[in-house]
Amino acid sequence: MANEPRAPPLRLGSLAPNFKAETTAGFIDFHEWIGNKWAILFSHPEDYTPVCTTELAALAKYEPEFVKRGVKLIGLSANSVETHGGWINDIDEIAGCTLSFPIIGDKDRQIAFAYDMLDHQDTTNVDSRGIAFTIRSVFIVDPSKTIRLILAYPASTGRNTAELLRAIDSLQASDKYRITTPVNWTPGDDVIIHPSVSSEEAKTLFPNFRIVKPYLRYTPLSKEAVLAARVT
Repeated sequence: MANEPRAPPLRLGSLAPNFKAETTAGFIDFHEWIGNKWAILFSHPEDYTPVCTTELAALAKYEPEFVKRGVKLIGLSANSVETHGGWINDIDEIAGCTLSFPIIGDKDRQIAFAYDMLDHQDTTNVDSRGIAFTIRSVFIVDPSKTIRLILAYPASTGRNTAELLRAIDSLQASDKYRITTPVNWTPGDDVIIHPSVSSEEAKTLFPNFRIVKPYLRYTPLSKEAVLAARVT
């Protein structure tokens, strides 16, 4: 596992590699499937496992919140589409709702390799042949198919669905308003004016801004303004 070749590194700003794949919702071309929306491509280690089940149940439950933000969800693991289909029944039962986003069957791990999702750390996160499963990767991709955020969690650590929503809100608001978001920000909290905006220009763009330090300038941004930044 440690000697496996790795895919060329993907960075923030990289074009998300396109692929064609079978999913629980049929055959897709990834870029065509994204269309003019945002997308979250995420991997999980294996179907019918406890942490993965809780993660996908949470994503199924909160999918309407992603839809409000113009975000499409798509999962992936090195299991077959048929296995995904059976497992979804358990997820629906646990979530108390219907999982409707597609899950990719990547048994040959071609997509996982392209996105460097394979586990190079946990020697127990392997299939019966000893071949590595995927970690809990997250790629947020914007409508131009550019990678805007990358997260990587080990198999032992489930992700935080609320943090994915918060990250989307931050990215979309930052794109629209020339702002950045501070630590622990949530919609409705004050934001930080982007360094490219002069204080003179800020007087017009952000009439109620305040200066803490010359490099740290806060301005109110309402929940309604964050909502208006969403791509639907």
